[in-house]
Amino acid sequence: MNILVINCGSSSLKYQLINSDSEEVLAKGLCERIGIDGSCITHQPNGGDKVTTEIPMPTHTQAVAAVIEKLTDANVGVVKSLEEIDAVGHRIVHGGEKFAKSVIITDEVMKAIEECNDLAPLHNPANLIGVNSCKALMPDTPMVAVFDTAFHQTMPAKAYLYGLPYEYYEKYKVRRYGFHGTSHDFVSARTAELLGKKREDLKIIVCHVGNGASVSAVMNGKCVDTSMGLTPLEGLIMGTRSGDIDPAIISFLAEKEGKTADEVVNILNKKSGVLGLSGGISSDFRDLAAAAQEGNQKAKDALSTWAYRVAKYIGAYVAAMNGVDVIAFTAGVGENNVLAREEICSYLGYLGVTINEEANKVRGEEIEISTPDSRTKVWVVPTNEELKIARETVALIS
Repeated sequence: MNILVINCGSSSLKYQLINSDSEEVLAKGLCERIGIDGSCITHQPNGGDKVTTEIPMPTHTQAVAAVIEKLTDANVGVVKSLEEIDAVGHRIVHGGEKFAKSVIITDEVMKAIEECNDLAPLHNPANLIGVNSCKALMPDTPMVAVFDTAFHQTMPAKAYLYGLPYEYYEKYKVRRYGFHGTSHDFVSARTAELLGKKREDLKIIVCHVGNGASVSAVMNGKCVDTSMGLTPLEGLIMGTRSGDIDPAIISFLAEKEGKTADEVVNILNKKSGVLGLSGGISSDFRDLAAAAQEGNQKAKDALSTWAYRVAKYIGAYVAAMNGVDVIAFTAGVGENNVLAREEICSYLGYLGVTINEEANKVRGEEIEISTPDSRTKVWVVPTNEELKIARETVALIS
């Protein structure tokens, strides 16, 4: 089967066409500036060069049409017609408590996703626009929703409840949901495969660390805790997000700076993290590493504060699971930043972790970076959320 994977943002649309039999990516691309002047699509067939074309895309429906046009193009396309696309898998950010697994999209499912919009006001509406755009152009093609929050729905109440009046959970479903679930699911399963063991027999900590970042505790094949919360703002220090802070800081800064609570939360989301800590140098860890090597103290402090927070979460999840067998690093920083992995692991001597310096120099590949005598294993395992979405889609429509 050929599965089209769609990840729709407010003004962008990422896509991959995957052959589910070989799990080969036939083509991939990105539509940018949807609804804005200068919109364009960058398309790359397997084995071919990237081709960027400016195309007016006033709505997501035009963006989906542009994707289909590229996929079926005589020169850069990889299929002859829409009939060769067997299903579409959609990334949906928030499924609330309604969805603990992927589902075939129906009118009832669309309504239930829409009811979660207030939990993810920036993401879910855009995701739904992507679904409706695909349905308009491919009305007879089955479609599947794969939720960022679904994998974390196995958390027990002690992990997802906040220390707030219980009525807020009952009335508004204020609780920890967690995100990056598709990645945490894929990486924890792949890590178990690499160890030659069943995921159900392991205690795994997955560190999905990129510009957005989260840690999960996976015990006996199920997520028992994760660092992001009601929104992706909680947990680790990230590229531009603050992560955990004293909640009273919001009203304190609002009063001192003459801002509304919403304005402060916007600062916490978009101007904080390592970007804010570094004094505005960058949210990109590569830029910060370069600045740190040149002696910039704020860059050094930002990186060390970030690594310390990751190490603390690892320690918390060792406690939550009463042990750990393997720690997996994934996503942009986790897969590629040698120094970041090294610094985080420098806190893990109590777990019997010793890093193999030569192995740790490898970037973007599956590799064990702990020494053979390490009591707790440490791996780098590249994530593949699109492949996971394709697999979930095939499983539901077959």
